[in-house]
Amino acid sequence: MSHFSYRPLLHGTPASAFHTPEPRRAEPGAWPGFEKALEAVNRDLTATLPEHPPLVLMLLPAQETGEPEQLYVALPDGRWQGNAVHPEDTTDNSGVPEPIDPARLLARVADAAQETVMEMSWQVWPVCPYHKLGLHVRTAEAVVWWCGGGDGGHKAAEVGRLAGSLPGKRRRELRREERARRKP
Repeated sequence: MSHFSYRPLLHGTPASAFHTPEPRRAEPGAWPGFEKALEAVNRDLTATLPEHPPLVLMLLPAQETGEPEQLYVALPDGRWQGNAVHPEDTTDNSGVPEPIDPARLLARVADAAQETVMEMSWQVWPVCPYHKLGLHVRTAEAVVWWCGGGDGGHKAAEVGRLAGSLPGKRRRELRREERARRKP
């Protein structure tokens, strides 16, 4: 549930009686594994929905002492949908707040990004360019976008490499845009 979609109000109780910490953008470099995973997902978002702004990481401070902060994948305006991407079980014994396994982390970020984009934009994302069906994250030897179409489904692309699976015209446009960004 989005932080902004739920505010508990009881009849006769002033809103000021409820202290809800305000979310804020995560500081750059504070969550390097999540940032790297989000870069990959944002490449797929740019390739398939070029008009959509890149997603960001939002941090919701703990609401009570002893509770962990919550990290979410959100739209640039701070709205998100779904669960935090780092539940408590992602910390190892050293207290590092990120999962050790990069594939597990990428799968969580891709799932969270998909839920945020779909719920906040009211559109299916990403979509298989051949079957026109929504893709879902699947983990095997790599984290992939999986299509259920065809005989038993197929791998559309690895997360972060969806541009390579697009039909020729769109793929060429993306390459031209990338070259233009690199030129000084």
